[in-house]
Amino acid sequence: MTDEEPADSHEFSEGQGFGDPYEGFDIDPPELDVDPEQVDPVDSRVVADTLDRRQIGADDVDAEELLDVGLEYMRINRHEQATDALERVAQYADDEGIEQEAWVNKGAAHAELQEFEAAIDAYRQALHIDDDSEHAATAETNLAYALWESGRSEQALEHAERAVELDPRFPQAWYNRGFFLLERGLAEDAVKCFDNAMRLGQRSVDVLEEKARALEEQGKDEEAEKVAEEAEEMRQRAEDQLVDDHGSGDPRAGGERGGRERQRER
Repeated sequence: MTDEEPADSHEFSEGQGFGDPYEGFDIDPPELDVDPEQVDPVDSRVVADTLDRRQIGADDVDAEELLDVGLEYMRINRHEQATDALERVAQYADDEGIEQEAWVNKGAAHAELQEFEAAIDAYRQALHIDDDSEHAATAETNLAYALWESGRSEQALEHAERAVELDPRFPQAWYNRGFFLLERGLAEDAVKCFDNAMRLGQRSVDVLEEKARALEEQGKDEEAEKVAEEAEEMRQRAEDQLVDDHGSGDPRAGGERGGRERQRER
């Protein structure tokens, strides 16, 4: 370059160029080509669901093993992941029993997340498959609880009654029925239900406390006080055991929580 040549006069190589016009390219595989007007492209579930439909055959999925995965997610309180796994069980299961079990447990996972409308839908789906199966009583009693949480107490009692009819030896169903009867002021009938629940093995703090409340509403204060004291002693023993387990490093400390709803389908 001479002094006379301007600094910006250098000719760069143009190479072969792209042609005019040139063909565009896309690094995304065709499996992920979705219509943005139909689904949100940032929804991560779209990718998984699309790949499942395109690449995974129903014969390649062990629904029962996937059900165990969902239950394990529930055990460690990963309820959002549990709902996803259990929905896939229902999608791939070719056995109605496994499919129904998945729906019941999916409802329980939604209930843990306080998503009671989704829980209700899942329980109803389970009952739609078979309303007289080994899983139906659990679906009914869990549905009763979810309806009660949603403010539909009259419907809740109906399903609690149905659960007892389906399985008279299901203690949780008797407890639910007693709870809903007590909420309606039928304390004497509620006590009978709580006694049935305890006879069938559910002698828990919750049952004792509700029985004490029912006895108190009947004016049986002395008996109510005794039951309440038993409940408090049981609660204290459980708390002491929890402290001991944590102190010893026992990984099983804590156990499963009780309540008006079964945490997992039995």
